[in-house]
Amino acid sequence: MKRVLIFGGTGHMGAAIRRHLDPEKYRITTVTRNPKSPDDVRWDGQTLGRWTEALEGADVVINLAGRRVHCRYNEVNLQEMMSSRILSTQVLGTAIAECSNPPSVWLQASTATIYAHTFGKANDEATGELGGAEPGVPKVWNFSIQIAKNWEAELEKAVTPNTRKVPLRTAIMMGIDKESAFDIFSGLTRMGLGGQLGSGRQFVSWVHEQDMVRAMEFIIEGDLAGPVNICAPNPLPQAQFAKDLRRAWGIPIGLPAMPWMINIGAWVMNGDSELVMKSRRVVPTRLLDAGFKFHFPDWAPAAKDLADQMRRRA
Repeated sequence: MKRVLIFGGTGHMGAAIRRHLDPEKYRITTVTRNPKSPDDVRWDGQTLGRWTEALEGADVVINLAGRRVHCRYNEVNLQEMMSSRILSTQVLGTAIAECSNPPSVWLQASTATIYAHTFGKANDEATGELGGAEPGVPKVWNFSIQIAKNWEAELEKAVTPNTRKVPLRTAIMMGIDKESAFDIFSGLTRMGLGGQLGSGRQFVSWVHEQDMVRAMEFIIEGDLAGPVNICAPNPLPQAQFAKDLRRAWGIPIGLPAMPWMINIGAWVMNGDSELVMKSRRVVPTRLLDAGFKFHFPDWAPAAKDLADQMRRRA
């Protein structure tokens, strides 16, 4: 059985990993600022300490640490998003470098937001255009991209010759937990607000939580290194995304929203419009070329599966 350490694993992604990673093959320990069980290990995400003892002899490290992104994109929150990711990655790299028996693989959270806002050719790992220089987009979007670039750069700096490093450029994970992206989108849809946003042409890249964890396991057991896009192979325009979600919930209508309405709504919900207005057209070429098979390559069946699961839990 392989020993897996999940750093910052108390959020939605950590919950999905614990739900779907094969318990007969992997034993999970959560390393967190706020331990909730006797098996959890405490760290502060910034400094070395007794938590480093857990790294010795571990097989896999999954680093998800970082301030949550569902917040208003003001200067304070953006700086906290940046520093929490950079510092946690930096100190983890230092700790792994000092291990006598280091983990064999380090999966590092990153984001598909690193790619440019585009309606044209899909972005893959080899030919995709990194964002940050697109004309006409809000400046705050560029800050999000810089966070992603710095995050990956910190991983690259870590001197871990015996540990394979894989930044996971993950699209919007669709899962069944409360306050997850799917839960928020579904709540709006069931209120009749799940219509076209702006032009509706912006692409939505997404991944079903089961496929996200299956992809992680595939990477752990394989030999991929370097950036890997974790997303379903078929991103789709937001208007179709919303239509399929309405169908999954049996909602006949969804009121459209203009960009100014979306900005107000995002502010009221303590978030930012980037989540729904940036066009993320990202494809998982490296996973597909390596032979990974998605259980949910298309959005309509994925949305139905997740909605059915949430109905059963209600």
